[in-house]
Amino acid sequence: MNWYVIDKTLRPSDAEPGADASAVLLLSSEELSHADKITGLEKVIYHTPPARDARVCKAELRPDCISGTLVVPHGASGGGSLHCGYLICPKRVVLVSDDGELLSILQRLIKERRNTATSVGRFLFDLFEELIAKDLHRLEEMEYKAERLEDRILSGNFDNFSAEMKSLRKAAMSRFRYYSQLNDVACLLRENENGFFTADEELLFKMFEGRLIHLREESQLLREYCVQIQSMFQAEVDIRQNRTMRILTIVTTIFLPLTLIAGWYGMNFVGMPELHWKYGYPVVVLVSVVTVVVSIIICKKKKF
Repeated sequence: MNWYVIDKTLRPSDAEPGADASAVLLLSSEELSHADKITGLEKVIYHTPPARDARVCKAELRPDCISGTLVVPHGASGGGSLHCGYLICPKRVVLVSDDGELLSILQRLIKERRNTATSVGRFLFDLFEELIAKDLHRLEEMEYKAERLEDRILSGNFDNFSAEMKSLRKAAMSRFRYYSQLNDVACLLRENENGFFTADEELLFKMFEGRLIHLREESQLLREYCVQIQSMFQAEVDIRQNRTMRILTIVTTIFLPLTLIAGWYGMNFVGMPELHWKYGYPVVVLVSVVTVVVSIIICKKKKF
């Protein structure tokens, strides 16, 4: 259990702050199950979802609090994936996390000395901003990976392409879903139906919404780019198959007359004079060679 006071900047506290002070409480899911006697939170703490139940980013509006969960994709917050539950009250923010990722984010906020202005709303804005701080750069890295896959297709290197493209598509889809869900959370905070936030804080959440929309559009463009690369890959595969079928067709066309000749003279009827003619074999060989040469010449003229 870790307490943080929301002063001009966020700072850790060894003891529970007073009821008039804005503060953040960081818990694990196990500690949350025994946290029903925290001063000022007795009537609402049970609304806080444990981190182990976090599956999506969402926010639920209640008469005296806002609760929900956050699920950040791997790498989106600068480290590993993040699953947490949260509870927002006028003077308290409860965060529930079972790993050290959320603790690392709070430590970065303390180190950067963000101006939280003793406000829960300002702290939430800074927290959400930290979650997406490097996301545009990460989307650019994903786009660079997609470009390298495209270059590999053009160079004819298909080794392990499908596995890498599948991983990239899943990552792009995960980002798009994440930004869409987080935008819904920001929208609910901006609407401020409980009156927890000031007008300036509503503008901050509106600005955060705009950034999420931009990131969502970027991730959508990345998804479409992945689809185009997949289509290009399939087109190249089809071209290779067509080339193979073309070669097989040409070979079959050239040697089909030879198959007819072999089948014809393989019947061995008694009345076939060529079977007893001393020049029969050389003539058949000559006819076969001429047939192959003529077939090749015709194929070249037709540009097969």
